[in-house]
Amino acid sequence: MAVGEEGSLATRVIRHYERRSCGSALTHTCIDLFSGAGGLADGFRQAGFDVLSGTDIDCIAGATFRYNFPSASFFECPISDLTGAELLSDASLRPGDLDCLLGGPPCQSFSYNNHERSRRGARARLFRDYLRIVEALEPKCLVMENVPGILTVGGGAVVEEIYDVLGDLGYECEGRILYAEEFGVPQARRRVFFVATRLGWQDALFPRGSAGPVLKPSAAANPYVHRWVREPGAPYRRAPGAWAAIGDLPSLGSAGGDDVARYTRAPRTQYQRLMRGDQVELFNHVAPALRTRMRALIGHVPEGGNWRDIPRRLLPAGMKRARKSDHTKRYGRLTKRGLCCTILTKIDPHWASYIHPVDDRAITVREAARLQGFADHFRFVGPRSLQAVQVGNAVPPPMAAAVARAVRAHIMSNGGQAHSHAA
Repeated sequence: MAVGEEGSLATRVIRHYERRSCGSALTHTCIDLFSGAGGLADGFRQAGFDVLSGTDIDCIAGATFRYNFPSASFFECPISDLTGAELLSDASLRPGDLDCLLGGPPCQSFSYNNHERSRRGARARLFRDYLRIVEALEPKCLVMENVPGILTVGGGAVVEEIYDVLGDLGYECEGRILYAEEFGVPQARRRVFFVATRLGWQDALFPRGSAGPVLKPSAAANPYVHRWVREPGAPYRRAPGAWAAIGDLPSLGSAGGDDVARYTRAPRTQYQRLMRGDQVELFNHVAPALRTRMRALIGHVPEGGNWRDIPRRLLPAGMKRARKSDHTKRYGRLTKRGLCCTILTKIDPHWASYIHPVDDRAITVREAARLQGFADHFRFVGPRSLQAVQVGNAVPPPMAAAVARAVRAHIMSNGGQAHSHAA
């Protein structure tokens, strides 16, 4: 690397030398583009991958990534400013060495919730930067995730471009819609995973489920929907309900809590024990203070209820005009035995069913993280509103881990054995 390049690199990458100074380990490697807080990377770490680096333009999400992946480098810059040569140099790799390149290009432009979704906006074109990095790194495999809307935007042109570019680069690629609850996540959430390999395609690249199956009304007509197959020795027969996920966390009433707290109850479910691990401290469990008007509204909502249970005179003007069949998640209270609705970037009762099953308050960032499958050791930093954004934007780690295990098995069965890399 030239002197000028080194100076440029140093201005936007935060290096952590622990990985390179603690000896060597036999491992598989991955790099995470558009990493956000690191949900996808966390799942791959659980599956035995060494996360070498992450990249994102969001400095707050980057701070969370650096906290939770202290041995990884982090590139805080627009993806358009980043080159594959920089990533390879930082990780001491050559083209073709990396086992798996991860990435979740920002999905707002493709979301069905975006009424002006398009493939032409600058954010929508970020997937091309991902493909540019693929060409430079030549990873053995790659995993790119997004919202299901990417499959239909532009009449399917985005998907066709992904397939065409990867095909030209020597990769076989397949995209599937996976359901988070089929991998033990206590939340109804769908994501599209594109998995590609240059080692020879195997259908086993997509994981079997560990819980489920869930009802898929469009499965017969949609070729992208992943067909559920039970994973041998799966820990759950169905995804745990909301209370099985968060019921052991300290009660906060209508407000309160601390950024660093202690448990006050013993875990009662397998999921709670899994989330706790050997943790003693609890992070991010602070109930947002609600306005008097909001507390008056949600006090009328029973478990499993929503805005229709609130007296009409108390409803905001817009909700008074709504039909009973509209906005069925707004001002919703979670049911103890049911799944949580999709965690969005605002855990606000006005937007979806985020009222605690027992307390008259919105769920905390920690409760939202539990419902996403983040273990309690994973700490989110920054203002609480931005912590919620990080959780909502993340890939559920158990879902990512299932994909990672399938990719790892594929690499190992096709001659891509783990190699010595500085740990």
